[in-house]
Order: sequence, then C-alpha cells, then structure tokens
Amino acid sequence: MSASPETNENTVLVAMSGGVDSTAAVLLLKQAGYRCTGCTMTLLDGSGAAGDALAAAGRLDIPFRELDLRRMFGETVVRDFAESYLRGRTPNPCVLCNRVMKFGRLLDEADALGCRYLATGHYARAVKCGDLFELRKAADPAKDQSYFLYTLTQERLARILFPLGEMRKEQVRELARAAGLDAAGKPESQDICFVPGGDYASVIERFSGISSAPGDFIGPDGQVLGRHRGIVHYTVGQRRGLGIAWKCPLYVTAVDAERNTVSLGTDDALYRRTLEADGVSWISGAAPSSDVSCRVRIRYRHAEQPARVIPTGHDTVCVEFEEPQRAVTPGQSAVFYGGDAVLGGGIIR
Repeated sequence: MSASPETNENTVLVAMSGGVDSTAAVLLLKQAGYRCTGCTMTLLDGSGAAGDALAAAGRLDIPFRELDLRRMFGETVVRDFAESYLRGRTPNPCVLCNRVMKFGRLLDEADALGCRYLATGHYARAVKCGDLFELRKAADPAKDQSYFLYTLTQERLARILFPLGEMRKEQVRELARAAGLDAAGKPESQDICFVPGGDYASVIERFSGISSAPGDFIGPDGQVLGRHRGIVHYTVGQRRGLGIAWKCPLYVTAVDAERNTVSLGTDDALYRRTLEADGVSWISGAAPSSDVSCRVRIRYRHAEQPARVIPTGHDTVCVEFEEPQRAVTPGQSAVFYGGDAVLGGGIIR
C-alpha cells in the first residue's frame, strides 16, 4: 500500500471512537503540528460511537467522517468468530479486526483522502531502526496492546502513528481533563464490542443460524460424565458452568467439534510444553532461517514465558517452552517477543 502522490507529509487520519484514548491522540497530534481528520468506523447497529466521536471532533475543531462498515465487519470479524467457535476454537477477534479493519480498511481511507499517516489510540510504539520498523510494547505495561498488533507489516508500520505509546493511562486522562474534553471521564469497555455481557453463544447462533447441539462430557479415563450444552459454551481451562460432580475439580482440556465432545481433566492435564501455530506473521517481513529464542505470550493477560520458536513452514511454527504452560488454547494467538519488540505471532492450532 503506497500513499497517493498528493499526500501531505503532516496529514493524518485518526481513528476515533469518542473515548479518551483516541480523543487524546488527536490532541497530541495537533499539538505536534499534524493536520488531523477524524474517522469513525460504524461496525454495529446502535453503537453510538459515531455520535460521541463527532462531538469530540467538533470540540477539537477537526474534519470528521463516518464509515458504515457494518457489513464488512460482520462478514469478516464476526463470521470468523462464529465459525471458529463452531470448530471448537476460542478466537481473539481483536487481532483480526486490527488487521482487516483498523489497519486495513482505514489505511485505504487514508489513501483516498490523501493522508500520509493513520493514527490510533492504541498503547504501542512503532520505532524506526535502521531500514526496518519495530513494533514495541507501550511504556505503560498495564495498558500495552502490542499483543493484538503482531500482524502489522513493514509497509503499514511506516504509516502508523501511536501517539499514546510513551504515556500512561493516568497521563492520558489528565491531558484530556486539562483540555476540557468530555471523554476524560468516559469509562472503558471490557467486553468484546459485539458480545455485550459475554453471551457468546447467542451471538454465534444469531449470526450463523446454527444452534450448538448438546453432546458428551468425556472424563479423564474416557468415560462419559454427563451432557454439555453445546461446544460454543466451553473453552480450554474453563472450570465454571460444567455442572459435573467428581472426586476433584475438573477443567475443560479439549473441545472436539467433529465428535461434539468436551474433554475434562484435572488441573495437571492442562499443562503443555509445546504448541503449533499457523497463519504466522513476522514484523520484519521475513521468517527467520533458524530457531529463535525469545519470550512467548499465549493470550493477552498471559505472562511472557521463555521459549524456542522453530519455523516449520512458510507460515507455521512449533513453540517449545522452557516450562509447561497452562491452558494452551486453540484459536488464541501466540505472540513472540524479543525484549520490548514484537517479533511476530500466529494462531494456536
């Protein structure tokens, strides 16, 4: 993706949600001398984000556009979410949304408007190192979002600005308060945006038209322990909501969509030393020619662990941990770190 010939070097399209992060990002960019245009992606019916973002853009005195991307979002992100659960996987939809929506469709919009850059309120950093860009963790470890961004390419990183990457959340809120912005006190959403309240099953059934059928719980010794409500209700490591009484606590150890079974085991059965991942992306743009010693995170709130990443194909790897890891979950992302830098990542098989 290349910028149009008419692009001005100080023009930037800013993804805005009406929240404090994207609003503060605009404020910082304006203070740095950038010419900003705000843009909101309407992804869901009745989200209200466009109205909040429009009000913030008006307060900041910048042009604003709204993109109605509900159909695209449903056919890509929500569809993948539903189909993954129906295959017995536990996806992270934010990873795909960042790749195809925020840093895909919005970069196309930046091109159409002649904007050199795209900026977002993500807590991460893009740093030029020699001929390459690095994606690095944010200065605020509690807010760092680099885990969700491992699919970014060199071409995209060259055009992305993360104004909040060096800031802590409390600094961002204080900046917004000092500027008299209404977003300063706006609470953060903790749910997946299209799954309010965490009711995954109803979203999947409504979108796919498929009702996940009951099946068997399989115990540690291969015995049938009871009936589950449908595989979309379960994920590896889950203990709550099983309704199974046994001599010791049981957890979900595997979900088999083909057999429509949910396997249960003790806590010890959840630990794995290795995993395989596909759909692997490398920030440098090229897979390493040999094994990589690094640290690996297997879900967003997982503490990085020492591991060896072994390339096994064009976009596949095997990850060998120094110590076994609990609840390695198919569908989640394994992300590779070298210090503060994201090396790459892929989807756990």
